[in-house]
Amino acid sequence: MDLGIRGRRAIVNGASAGLGKGCALALAREGVDLVLSARGEERLRGAAEEIVAETGASVVPIAVDHTTEEGRERILAACPEPDILVGTCSPPPWGTDFREVDREQWDEFLASGLLGPAEFIRRTVDGMAKRGFGRIVNITTGAAKFPNENRILSGPPRAALANYSVAASKVMAKDNVTINNLLPGFHHTAAAQEQFTKIAEKRGTTYEAEVGRWVEKVGIPAGRFGDPDDFGAICALFCSTYANYIVGQSLVVDGGITTAIF
Repeated sequence: MDLGIRGRRAIVNGASAGLGKGCALALAREGVDLVLSARGEERLRGAAEEIVAETGASVVPIAVDHTTEEGRERILAACPEPDILVGTCSPPPWGTDFREVDREQWDEFLASGLLGPAEFIRRTVDGMAKRGFGRIVNITTGAAKFPNENRILSGPPRAALANYSVAASKVMAKDNVTINNLLPGFHHTAAAQEQFTKIAEKRGTTYEAEVGRWVEKVGIPAGRFGDPDDFGAICALFCSTYANYIVGQSLVVDGGITTAIF
């Protein structure tokens, strides 16, 4: 299926691994030209090379912290007129006691989960509107909709981002600029690999065994973690010409672990 975005230009922030990389790959498969950002240069360049090798797409990696003004300026200098904006970031620590969160941590994760993404939206929507096409997808977290103390540094900032982006989406929809959110649950990301590998090493088991244990413990109806490439395909659909009537939505992608009608 041709999503109608070949030749479009996209910024994908947080694209060196996991869900960001999955989204970048899916867009590249559709013929989108990419500017990718992440803080770790080696991993980012590796991801860019993999995407180019598979798809032949134009991919420009920018190793910066996209939560900073300097980082945003470098990214926007490389792609001043994006048609598509996709953003995610490294997840905050898992399992933090809410009483132990200090101001420094709030500043850090508000910058990555709310302020940085909001600034990218502000800086790009008018150009999209002028050109008559724009797709913005924020990759947040299921904890933005379903609060959990284990995700206390992740859920609140991204819940605020969802509120902000949905409000902005109502203003921009008339110009064929859509703003939506994807709220992932557990996926096979670099963060998950690190977390469950550490547990496996302590217990003398394997990553796969510990993931299986966790799936059973928390009760994921799909019986597994999600695949970042599958997630990326959903993102690409939200970036497509067919998504022109999907406005201000927050789609949970979690294998059914959460329960809600809407």
